[in-house]
Amino acid sequence: MITENELLIKEIVCAIRRLVRAVYLDTEKMSRRFGLTGPQSGVLRTLSEHGPLSSADLSRKLYVTPANITGIIDRLEKKGLAIRIRKPGDRRIALITLTKRGTDLSKSIPDPIEKDIISGLADLEPHQVQKLSRAMCQISSLIAAKQTGDAPLELNNIHKQSENEKSHL
Repeated sequence: MITENELLIKEIVCAIRRLVRAVYLDTEKMSRRFGLTGPQSGVLRTLSEHGPLSSADLSRKLYVTPANITGIIDRLEKKGLAIRIRKPGDRRIALITLTKRGTDLSKSIPDPIEKDIISGLADLEPHQVQKLSRAMCQISSLIAAKQTGDAPLELNNIHKQSENEKSHL
């Protein structure tokens, strides 16, 4: 016989899977419609919001490794959406800047799923948000303790994982 606690655990796991699936589908829709990967659209949004940034700053803001951010920027440059400009006074640092085309595209990209979550959470009472925050932190720490710690995400590994997940669907 399944206990109430086991049923609740299954509900939590199912909810996490639905969330992961929703994020995946949102990314796929973005890719088909705009020819951008999730990380590429993330870079466009971040640069649009914050202005020119170094690749190290982008890496930190998007929680990806410097090596991954370099590849993302390379692909955005090839598409004519971003350029690297040497920082005045320190030629060792290149600032990543949106081109006119990149700026225009960043304005037409729909809000990511995170905006829906933020909007929904804003409608809740503060004590409900606090409970959810604590619960999400606990779940995150359960996963992070075993897999990632505080290290930036390796997008190549995530892509391989999502390909494996697709083959199992």
